[in-house]
Amino acid sequence: MKSYNVCLKDTVKTFTKKLFYSLFDCDQEVAHEDYLEKTFLKILTKLEIENGDNIWKEFKSELPGIRRKLDLDAIAFESNDPASHSLEEIYMAYPGFHAISIYRLSHALYKLNVHILPRMMSEYIHGITGVDIHPGATIGESFYIDHGTGIVIGETSIIGDKVKIYQGVTLGGIQVSKDLAKVKRHPTIQDNVTIYANATVLGGEIVIGANSIIGANVWITHSVPENSLVTYQTEIKIRPKKNGI
Repeated sequence: MKSYNVCLKDTVKTFTKKLFYSLFDCDQEVAHEDYLEKTFLKILTKLEIENGDNIWKEFKSELPGIRRKLDLDAIAFESNDPASHSLEEIYMAYPGFHAISIYRLSHALYKLNVHILPRMMSEYIHGITGVDIHPGATIGESFYIDHGTGIVIGETSIIGDKVKIYQGVTLGGIQVSKDLAKVKRHPTIQDNVTIYANATVLGGEIVIGANSIIGANVWITHSVPENSLVTYQTEIKIRPKKNGI
């Protein structure tokens, strides 16, 4: 019976937390510098991934660019959420921003052909925030998630700049089949699109055109032109109660 290093889940959890802290806190960056490198190499060794030193150097060189993108994301949060009071609040207390931060870190590793560790990182933050972003997804700048719980963004999703997504949104595939592993299965969302709560967009050939608004609860399996408004209408009846009913 093959043995698996499932205890790495705890190691990756701590590694991910300290990596997140060091990205935004200079004191933490200094304090955790040796730990992060040694732990990263230890994880890759356990996962039987070679060239760990080179991978770490390449990943570390990506961190300033990741920080720049996350600063733009934080500004998007503050600009769009009337409940926010400061940028500091975004960095310290917003689960959507936390989820995007770990996504951007895990995506950098994914592009370096490291696959298991990014998935472990994304599942760790998924458990905390309820936001499930596959590290293979491609997401542009100034990305805004409101509330976040229940969001699912699939591996081959492509999201442009200044996109806003609300809770419960799914960017998924129409079918699940192993022979589609090399195929684009998830939609493309162009710039300046807003997708409201519980909308579902399915299919690798689907494109939501720039500047469009996708209303709550819609189910989309066809492309949407630029500058569109897509809504789901249902009849709501309001009547007076009778006899207390």
